[in-house]
Amino acid sequence: MLAVGATVAALSLTACGGGGTSGGSADTKFVQGKGGVDTVAKENRKDAPQLSGKTLEGKPLDVADYKGKIVVLNVWGSWCAPCRAEASNLAKVAKDTKAKGVQFVGINTRDSNRAPALRFEKEYGIDYPSLYDPIGKLMLRFPKGSLNPQAIPSTIVLDREGRIAARALTPLSEERLRTMVTPLIAEK
Repeated sequence: MLAVGATVAALSLTACGGGGTSGGSADTKFVQGKGGVDTVAKENRKDAPQLSGKTLEGKPLDVADYKGKIVVLNVWGSWCAPCRAEASNLAKVAKDTKAKGVQFVGINTRDSNRAPALRFEKEYGIDYPSLYDPIGKLMLRFPKGSLNPQAIPSTIVLDREGRIAARALTPLSEERLRTMVTPLIAEK
């Protein structure tokens, strides 16, 4: 029953959406930015939920292990055209920022089989890990009213303390992705 509920809730997310709204109240303390990027001031950030499981390769991964690094979470599916459009941008920025303390983690969703997702990663040069989340249960862990993923693709950036700092509900260009990450690299 729980799996059915999670599946229904996951399917209610906008598949391959081009944007959306936060769904939060006026007291969310995040600022909707230009180009679909929302940010939260350092003093108003909330902890990210616990995100762990098996990667597409079957290895255990816990996002909390990256505390101290900036973590870029990208929710994607191999079947999603906007995900394909942004994939090479994510791969490039991941490589360019790794030495600056940035770790990318994918959350692969709605791929009922790992094989298409693994082909996607190979085709687009994705060399960072992706949690395998075929029914979307990891996305449901984000609290309502937070900068939660509400579309596929969604990109969420966590600061070094594991708090939600930015979100985009649209495919990202290399430039827009860098504008999400660069201010966090500068934070001390």
